[in-house]
Amino acid sequence: MPKGMIWGTAAGCVGCLVLFLVFGVSGLLAVGTWKTILKIVFLVLAIALALIALWMWLLHRAFSYDGKRQMSRQIIDGVAAHITMPEGGRGLDVGCGSGALTIAVAKRNPKSRMVGIDRWGAEYASYNKPLCERNAKAEGVDDRTSFAKGNALKLDFDDETFDAVCSNYVYHNIPSRNRQEILLETLRVLKKGGTFAIHDIFSKAKYGDMQAFVLKLKEMGYEEVELIDTTKGLFMTSWEATWMALKGSAILKGRK
Repeated sequence: MPKGMIWGTAAGCVGCLVLFLVFGVSGLLAVGTWKTILKIVFLVLAIALALIALWMWLLHRAFSYDGKRQMSRQIIDGVAAHITMPEGGRGLDVGCGSGALTIAVAKRNPKSRMVGIDRWGAEYASYNKPLCERNAKAEGVDDRTSFAKGNALKLDFDDETFDAVCSNYVYHNIPSRNRQEILLETLRVLKKGGTFAIHDIFSKAKYGDMQAFVLKLKEMGYEEVELIDTTKGLFMTSWEATWMALKGSAILKGRK
């Protein structure tokens, strides 16, 4: 959870409180229906945004590398553990954010290279290419990592370009009627024999029937395809998954 989103939501809450005071409490508007409506609307919005900001802050605290829970570190290391590449291999991290997973995979595969792509939209303004590059340098893998803007819906790479593909909590954020198609687009650039590990919220509402998708991949010739639930103690408890709105989180892993 980027700090920018938390501060933006908190700023929206403060703005609504100011508007509540201006239009609902002060004498700027005469007592009447409009004043009552505006008072209620801005107060409700302020309370809602305050609760959302609090939820975001709790998420940030749980995921932060600086906190006690450090869920991000556990997830990143856990997803990276499923990625193996040959000497001289090349991997792709879709939606790399701050570069954490890209870097973790690069460190686990010291004789391979990693590419991280992201759209780095305004809602994630605290994540960007320079941040990824600084993080990679700090972790000593800047010579084996590169970062660029990219679109998960249409990857700018040829078929079977990479020895591994990975991702962490990305696709559920992309508006789409068929996220399974996005998964297939990611797997399109994976070489025959390459490994993949994609961690996301694979709920039925977001993805449809993922067990059927696993069977579809096997029918397409993919090997060792597995959907691993990460909400029952692997990365988080069921209670954490519930209040964090992460129910359905799992790793889709396998080999092409």
